[in-house]
Amino acid sequence: MFVDMPEADLRQYRSSQSDPSDFDSFWAETLASTRRFDLAVEVIPVDTGLKTLDVFDVTFSGYEGQRVKAWLRVPHDATGPLATIVQFQGYGGGRARPLDDLLWASAGYAHLLVDTRGQGSAWGGGGTPDPDGSGPAYPGFMTRGIDSRETYYYRRVFTDAVRAVEAARSLDVVDENRVSVLGGSQGGGITLAVAGLVEGLVGVFPRVPFLCDFPRSTVFTDSSPYKEIGNYLAVHREKAVAVHEVLPYFDGVNFSRRATAPAWFTTALMDNTCPPSTVFGAFNEYRGEKEITVWPYNGHEGGGVYDDEATLAILNGMDN
Repeated sequence: MFVDMPEADLRQYRSSQSDPSDFDSFWAETLASTRRFDLAVEVIPVDTGLKTLDVFDVTFSGYEGQRVKAWLRVPHDATGPLATIVQFQGYGGGRARPLDDLLWASAGYAHLLVDTRGQGSAWGGGGTPDPDGSGPAYPGFMTRGIDSRETYYYRRVFTDAVRAVEAARSLDVVDENRVSVLGGSQGGGITLAVAGLVEGLVGVFPRVPFLCDFPRSTVFTDSSPYKEIGNYLAVHREKAVAVHEVLPYFDGVNFSRRATAPAWFTTALMDNTCPPSTVFGAFNEYRGEKEITVWPYNGHEGGGVYDDEATLAILNGMDN
């Protein structure tokens, strides 16, 4: 069943998320601190047995120089420079195996699929630890370090993601002026963060994005992962105000207010995990050219392969 307001109302909806006056300086200082460390990109060929694609094991320096893993996939013997897609994973997943996610390289693009630190054991598989500890947290990742914007888990994740784009742009096979970012669910939220922090992207593809409109999402759905915050605050009742002072620095709504690259969102009207109003909360604030595809009869899977087909058509149109 539909889980939210009618589509006409969704298109008029505005998030109540505040926009901190020091949002930009917080992120500028975070990225400047991390950029003290050399990217130190390592690219190692992987013997996959594929004849039409080449796969490379990539490692680069993310937040505060901590090492992050990714797979780079390109057409066999490609010399570039190629239009490139940097992709971020959904909640709990990692970069998975070298033979996963072959679509974009098969279509002729360079494809960097980035690990999410500390994740990769719910599905797929990951190889990037999260060395930073945090205080008491509800099981999962949503409340790790949530007592402070400096220690919150997604500060590290979003910084890793920005550095992933920088790492991609440093590669000879990549055309630094033709880089797009893509992700679904958590990956969609990371994609929006990158769109708000990185200049010169040619395309932004947030599919059923997570990490949006926290004032609504933390009270509107009983589904995880948003529910992790509610469960945490049910125990730590005294921290509700403080937590909602931290979350605006990591909300897709506020990154959308700063993003100018063309964007193609998706949402689904039966999505309990990322309710459509929370997606529209970010979409309606997005500053750049934008479109949104609404899937009326789908849940958190969104458009699935239909979204792949649409994205590929958009990318091919840019490339011609």
